[in-house]
Order: sequence, then structure tokens, then C-alpha cells
Amino acid sequence: MNFQKICVLGLGYIGLPTASTFATHGLEVIGVDVNTKVVETLKNGGLHIHEPGLRILVQAALGSGNLRISDQPESADAFIIAVPTPFLADKRADMSFVRAAAGAIAPYLSPGNLVVLESTSPPRTTVDIVAPILERSRLVAGEDFLLAYSPERVLPGQILRELIENARVIGGINETSALAGRDLYSTFVRGEIVLTDATTAEMVKLMENTYRDVNIAIANEFSRLADRFGVDVWEANRLANRHPRVEILNPGPGVGGHCIGVDPWFLVEAAPDITQLIQSARQVNDQQPEFVLELIRRTLPDGDSAGSLRGKRIAALGLSYKANVDDLRESPAIEVCKHLADAGALVSAYEPYKADLNIPGFKCETSLEDALINAELIVLLVPHTTLVTLDPHKLADITPARTLIDVVNGWTDRSWQEAGFRVTRLGAGTMSGQ
Repeated sequence: MNFQKICVLGLGYIGLPTASTFATHGLEVIGVDVNTKVVETLKNGGLHIHEPGLRILVQAALGSGNLRISDQPESADAFIIAVPTPFLADKRADMSFVRAAAGAIAPYLSPGNLVVLESTSPPRTTVDIVAPILERSRLVAGEDFLLAYSPERVLPGQILRELIENARVIGGINETSALAGRDLYSTFVRGEIVLTDATTAEMVKLMENTYRDVNIAIANEFSRLADRFGVDVWEANRLANRHPRVEILNPGPGVGGHCIGVDPWFLVEAAPDITQLIQSARQVNDQQPEFVLELIRRTLPDGDSAGSLRGKRIAALGLSYKANVDDLRESPAIEVCKHLADAGALVSAYEPYKADLNIPGFKCETSLEDALINAELIVLLVPHTTLVTLDPHKLADITPARTLIDVVNGWTDRSWQEAGFRVTRLGAGTMSGQ
């Protein structure tokens, strides 16, 4: 199929790079978002998310005239749905954004159009939810218009490269739909394009992230076991991974982001009776911030009564869900800070990639110095390069704190002890630098 104009609904971490990439490859693109602040920011030349290289790409797409920003869809040859799919308080998928996007497309749908759902979704979303909504146009899916599912499979911090180079799975509700999806994405995808059916493609995305979640869960359990047995889990991991068929991941404060911490619940929702392992892994990772809280309690300087955190001035460094990105979605670092605040601690948090934060429950500082200046204890929650490469002697000059808790194995150099800091690491079993 030949595509001249596409409409991308949702201009977040996936939709905006996708729309901009299509535009810089010569297609006319209308980028749509219902958030008026996002629309105005982009129209005024700003950017509402951080991703290396994205500003240059968006500016090039807008400057070419191929990308236009709007709060309403338009008629097009193809429509891409890239809206959020968060989960509700009871862990069920919130499909309201997908439903709304499909409903917004229906009035503009014409015979021969292609609609692609990219939003991570529970199995059968494409055929059971999206298709019926689009058929309100009185066109029949698979006959009058084509419908496919193609999950995003990119890593924040490397989205622009992986969007082009990664293999792309395209699942159609029939073969013609899958082939049309291949024609669309071959505009810029250099990785292998693999065709399947829509529900298999949905399952593939959920399997990938659930696999990661389960592996992180065992790493986090290993950190708890190492703590109990007096073993350094980081050293144990290094040695265990010398086995040719073993690759244990690193532990941390939990699991975050919109994918790994969310997607497994879509499978649990769809089949709660046969997903015991998945549910257990989710519980382990969701409980990890509480384990970090208890580690902090135990690390309080001698003389503090019963590990009480009430009134303790704690600097929390890093709030995003992973290193070197500004993405705060489902961040376990934020959960740790909330637990600390609930325990009575006075938390001053600093996130170098998003300094203008306002998170209820604790204070967010705009500079590292402001977070540290009155701290009694410092917690490293995210291994941002700017944080793990801090000079310990310079840090000692700007804070009275001499107790550090490192939950990501970022401060391992002996220079921290030499600068007078007492360092405790997650899963290290014993305290170092005493």
C-alpha cells in the first residue's frame, strides 16, 4: 500500500517520536493529543518530554512542514493509536484512552484506511475493543478498512535509534491488514518486520515485559537473602553470571516505568487462575520499596531510638524509574520517598532530569545543593551518571550528612569512605566503611 498522510493519536514517549520519524521520512503527519498543554507546548517550539535527540528530530519534522500538531484528528490514509494504557487501583487495565482514541478516529475513517494500535494492551483488545468501536463508522474491519496491532519495543534513552533498528512485530486481524502494516512501517524501520495475528502480537509485548519483571523479582529476592545471610549480592551476582547459561539482573528499589511494572497485570487480569508466578513476581517487586525503607531504618546512626525516622532530614537522589531519563511513571524511587515521608522523615528529593517537580508528600528541590545542605542521611535511588560520578570530597563540603545508603550499587569506590562517609549498599549484607 502507498501511504501519503497519517494521523498519530497520542504524543507521548512513543507517539511523538513515531510521528516525527514518519514526517522526516517524507510523509504528511498530523500529530494529535487531547492535552491542550502538550499541543500548545509543541506548537510553540517546546518539548514536554526528555529523550536524547528528540528535540532536534521534532524541530526537523515541524520545520519540514510535514508534521502538524492538533487536538483533533483528520482524515488520513493511516491512523496510529499511541495513547497511554495505565492500570486502575485494582490492577485492571484502564482502556479509556484507547476507547476514546478509537472513537475519535471513527468519524474520519474511509474505505481502504489502515488503523494500527501501538498502545500496550491486554490480549484481544484489537479485535474485541478497537474493532467494534471503529465499526461504528459502518465500515467492516478487515474488509472495508484494515486493522493491526504493532507494539512499541523501545528503551527510554535510546528510543530514536531503537524505533528504527529494532525488529518490528505487526499483527493484523487478517493477512491483508498485517501486510499493510508492513508497508507503513517499512517507511523507516530497518530492523526485521515480522508478521503475525493481532492477538499474538499483543501477547508478545506482554510476554517480553513479564519475562523482565520475573527476572528482576528474583534479583530483588536475592538481595533480601544476601542481606539476611551477610553476603554481598553484587559480588555473588558477578560470580554466578560467570556460568555460561546464567544472567542474573541487578536488584534495586523496585520496578517502574509504564511497561515492566504494568504489563504483567494485563495477563493476570485476563487469566488470574493460571498466572501465579507472574502475580508473585509483581508482589515481590511492588514490596521492594518497603524493603528499602527498612534498610534505611537499620542504617540510622547509633543512638537513634528504635530506628525511628521521625524528623530525620533525608536527601533522596533520583526520582525517575531508571537512569538518565526523566520518566517518572510508576517510579519505585518515588514510592520510597513516600514511605519515608509517611514514617515522619523530612524528605528533600532531587531529580537532575526534571528539576521543576511537585510531588505531594515530600519536597522536591531544584538543585543538588538544596537537597543536601541540611541532610542527616543521603539515599541514592537512581544511578544517574551525574549522581554516581559525584566527587565525594566536594559532596562532603556541602552537606553535614555522613551516612549514605546506596540501593543501586553506584557508590562503590573507596574514596567515599576516605572522604568520611559511612556507606551501606542494598544487598551487601554488612555495612562498609565503618
